Amino acid sequence: MSEAPGPDPLAILTEWHDRARAAGAAEPDAMTLATATREGRPSARVVLYKGQNEGRVRFVSNYDSRKGREIEDNPNVALVFFWVEIMRQIRIEGVAERAADLESDAYFRSRARESQLGAWASPQSEEIGSRATLEARFREAEARFAGREVKRPPHWGLYEVTAHTAELWISGAHRLHDRFVYRRSDAGWSIARLSP
Repeated sequence: MSEAPGPDPLAILTEWHDRARAAGAAEPDAMTLATATREGRPSARVVLYKGQNEGRVRFVSNYDSRKGREIEDNPNVALVFFWVEIMRQIRIEGVAERAADLESDAYFRSRARESQLGAWASPQSEEIGSRATLEARFREAEARFAGREVKRPPHWGLYEVTAHTAELWISGAHRLHDRFVYRRSDAGWSIARLSP
């Protein structure tokens, strides 16, 4: 469809993300990740976009966290990017899976040392007694890795989402927004315009 912003929604994601960053977006990497239990009970939270690998959208997590457990049981997820600075939104539906260990290792090495230690210190999504408990766990991680490289915890790594559907939204006057849905098939992406 000639009115659509382009033929590939993941290429448009890259373009709009760059535009949002250039427009001074406070957190251009923020995206909402929705997961669901095996029974279909949903949950959503904001995570950080970590780019793409061969057309798969990436984020990181503790595999033992609530989202990690839900992805293990039900890998169908949804992502939402909204950049108010450029009045654009992208919704993605697809299947999440863990990235290869070598990819997660490489990304972990690129993180600040304090963030690496935090991955060891935080039993993400588990109840803890106090902030002091969390800070004590961080100090234990500091002592454990004093003077040496922090290795990636086995419970932490990259996820990659293979999109099967994407929807692009562009703000329009009088609430007459532009919406385009992209559906993936073996032949590539089909595009249809949706009423706002």
